[in-house]
Amino acid sequence: MGLIAVTGATGRIGGRVARGLAAAGVPQRLVVRDPGRAPDLDGADVRPAAYDDGEALRHALDGADVLLLVSAAEHADRLAQHRTVVEAAAAAGVRRVVYTSFLGASPTATFTFARDHAATEELLTSARFETTFLRDSFYLDVLPDFVTDGALRGPAGTGRLAAVARADVAEVALAALLDESHAGRSYDLTGPESLTLAEVAARLATFHGRPCRYVEETVEEAYASRAGSGAPAWVVDGWVSTYTAIAAGELDVVTDVVRTVTGRPARTLEDVLAGR
Repeated sequence: MGLIAVTGATGRIGGRVARGLAAAGVPQRLVVRDPGRAPDLDGADVRPAAYDDGEALRHALDGADVLLLVSAAEHADRLAQHRTVVEAAAAAGVRRVVYTSFLGASPTATFTFARDHAATEELLTSARFETTFLRDSFYLDVLPDFVTDGALRGPAGTGRLAAVARADVAEVALAALLDESHAGRSYDLTGPESLTLAEVAARLATFHGRPCRYVEETVEEAYASRAGSGAPAWVVDGWVSTYTAIAAGELDVVTDVVRTVTGRPARTLEDVLAGR
């Protein structure tokens, strides 16, 4: 295995992976938009490139054998950005790609942002990379951010989700980068248990010692309550479909991938809240 290139090294997942590679003494290249924010790690060199800059990406990926492609932030042009990365990686001679996708990625997924992930998987497959797709559930880390005025509000009904910790995603990604046996595999990454949002709210209330409840909305109420945000329609569609995907049962999946790949159990919501 040759040089490993890591995107998203200034973020939660890419940064944890980069630190893991450094701890293992593995040479790596950090591909970041702002070199000034890149972590200072032994064995790492830094090259600047944004996902929409093909020329900079080709330079940044030159000589890399393996690439961790952390999916771009949700954006109207995210698929175009991913296409630029894929084309640059192919031109630079990258052989293997580990990509952070989404659980149930499909052109017809209820969660609208998951459709970009399905299309990106197809781009990578068509480019004939050796691939490992990490199909993450929603992140446990962001569930508290869904709370406003002491309530989780949305049209999720009694649907369940087994959200996964970002740290677990990073640890699986690290293992996949370091071990060639993960090439050609797709992993559904989840937490250890499937919860309704009412159960999530109750656990948040218990942990923080303050009230938190789940408030069911209709789809129409969900759109109306978010109408004043100023966000474009495609963003609001993504927000609302977060909940309708849960209601549809598409996130009610529990796997043992984290334990199987890393050798340790997946983190619980309480683990994440406690910073473990």
